[in-house]
Amino acid sequence: MPDPPFKDRAPDTGDATESEPPPRRIRKPVGWSTISIALLVAISAALVWRRDGADGVWEILKHDLALFGGILPRVLAGCLLGAFITEILPHEKVSRSLGPKSGLKGLLIGAAFGAILPGGPFTAYPVASALLTVGADFGATIAMVVSWTLIGYGRAVAWELPIMGTDFTLWRIVISLPLPILAGALGRFVYVRIYPKGAP
Repeated sequence: MPDPPFKDRAPDTGDATESEPPPRRIRKPVGWSTISIALLVAISAALVWRRDGADGVWEILKHDLALFGGILPRVLAGCLLGAFITEILPHEKVSRSLGPKSGLKGLLIGAAFGAILPGGPFTAYPVASALLTVGADFGATIAMVVSWTLIGYGRAVAWELPIMGTDFTLWRIVISLPLPILAGALGRFVYVRIYPKGAP
């Protein structure tokens, strides 16, 4: 008896599902934060219009357009960096090292990575977003961002050491060391209870 047609056969899900990368997070182009900011902008523009007229609103728009043109290249570079990191980093290794089951090790790796991460927010936040996309959990990513904010060596070397001195900088770093770990652990604890079945 001949084999049944291919479309009638049960699909083989043995190794195929294991080799597939984890599904990526779906990002909404317009969220509550965007809507809230848009409402605040509209209210603020109406108040300025009422007080200063169209000229006042136009002056603010010209200043903000010039500011936007200045930071746009850095925003674009940061977004491209995050996109390339998403494609380059191995998802399985990131998930194993920084994922929900990485424990204290994942928090320590995230905190150490944030401490040595160079650049400003146009670098740090796209990298953090890329880590979330490729399998890092909230806890490790929070530890990274908090460590970059509090311990980041770039700002310490360029600004803090020359202005505040060695003693202040060293003690500030020592006192700040446990904070990224605590923040990451708390973030992981809260996230698991808000989303017990994973990200929405």
